[in-house]
Amino acid sequence: MILCCGEALIDMLPRETAQGDPAFAPLAGGAVFNTAIALGRLGAPVGWFGGLSTDLFGDVLARAMTASNVDYTHADRSDRPTTLAFVTLTDGQARYAFYDENTAGRMLTEDDLPELGEEITTLFLGGISLAAEPGADTYAALAERAGDRIVMVDPNIRPGFIRDEATFRARLDRILARADIVKLSDEDMDWLGTTPQDLIARGTTVVLVTRGAEGVDIVTPKSDGHADAHPVTVVDTVGAGDTFNGGFLAGLSREGILTRGALRMAKMEVLETAAALGTRAAAVTVSRAGANPPWESEL
Repeated sequence: MILCCGEALIDMLPRETAQGDPAFAPLAGGAVFNTAIALGRLGAPVGWFGGLSTDLFGDVLARAMTASNVDYTHADRSDRPTTLAFVTLTDGQARYAFYDENTAGRMLTEDDLPELGEEITTLFLGGISLAAEPGADTYAALAERAGDRIVMVDPNIRPGFIRDEATFRARLDRILARADIVKLSDEDMDWLGTTPQDLIARGTTVVLVTRGAEGVDIVTPKSDGHADAHPVTVVDTVGAGDTFNGGFLAGLSREGILTRGALRMAKMEVLETAAALGTRAAAVTVSRAGANPPWESEL
């Protein structure tokens, strides 16, 4: 099982009423949640861990995971509220305003961490969960408890969400030190001041650099590769990178290489095939409104 660890929240997406007034529609979302949904819809064995509220929005999230074959039995349920993210779109690019104080996801502590059974082969971490304390420190502790499991990290840097840059950088450095797979955008690398080669030198096995319409670059200690993007008419970009993450991990799962040893020995052609599944899935997501990853049958 691939255990996706991080936020599940409600995206309040911009809409218009029948009378033409601006409005927001509440839809299940969150970067890590979206990756879990993508994995479930692509047929990979997947679970989700995070703080899940017992409020009405928490029930929405739970139903959405069940509908997409995501096991959330590892989640920590509480009566704290669900995180809300109000989304605005400018030329198809998403901007977010988060309401996250004292929420079920943010207030996780190490006491809430799940037991990692043998069925869990891989941990995926990322999103705003890595920025908001105390939950962020909890996820860092989980990464350090991964044992011999694969750890994939998508920092998905959002500078406006980071309150203490020095603390955030130190925490992310701890997490990246344990990462086997790291997915970055050009913006992430610029903010972090790092390169794929820097990460490889520190022990990362696979670095994925997403470049929008130019596709995805793949860097390993042995060779470099690439997966092309698929041209589509973009409706919005919400969930594109999250869907790619799910597609890439689903591709590795199909190839049976979700162990650290197998990943280190993987041929570039196999990694390119997995990345191509990610770009195909992401192309479907950006072609329709909201973070709505495709089912396997849609590919």
